[in-house]
Amino acid sequence: DVQLQASGGGLVQTGGSLRLSCAASGFTGDDYAIGWFRQAPGKEREGVSCISVSAGRTDYADSVKGRFTISSDNAKNMVYLEMNSLKPEDTAVYYCAGDPDPLGSPLSWFLQYGMDYWGKGTQVTVSS
Repeated sequence: DVQLQASGGGLVQTGGSLRLSCAASGFTGDDYAIGWFRQAPGKEREGVSCISVSAGRTDYADSVKGRFTISSDNAKNMVYLEMNSLKPEDTAVYYCAGDPDPLGSPLSWFLQYGMDYWGKGTQVTVSS
C-alpha cells in the first residue's frame, strides 16, 4: 500500500524558512510524482509544487515560485519542500500526495486536479 507522511511544519515569523519532509513508501520503482498541496481555513485546496521522482522535473504554483524549492532523495524515498521568505498567506495545512507517473504526465495537471494518494497534513503558521 502507498503511504505518505508529511512532517516539518511549525510556527515561523514572516520572512522565515521551514523545510517540509514527505516520506513515501509503497510505490513501484521511481515512476511516480509527489506533490505538495495546502489548504487554509475557508479556502480551496491549492497545488503548491510537484516533482517527478524519476525524471526530476518540477513545477510550482505562481504564488510560491522563487521562494519554495522541491527536491527528492530517491535513495531515502523522501521529498522535501524548502520554503523561504514565508508570508502570512502561506499559512495552511500542507499535505504531500503522490501518484504513479509511468508516462511522465504534465506536473501542472497534478497540481490542478490532485493526486491519487494522500498523507496527513502538517500545519504551517506564519506570523506577521
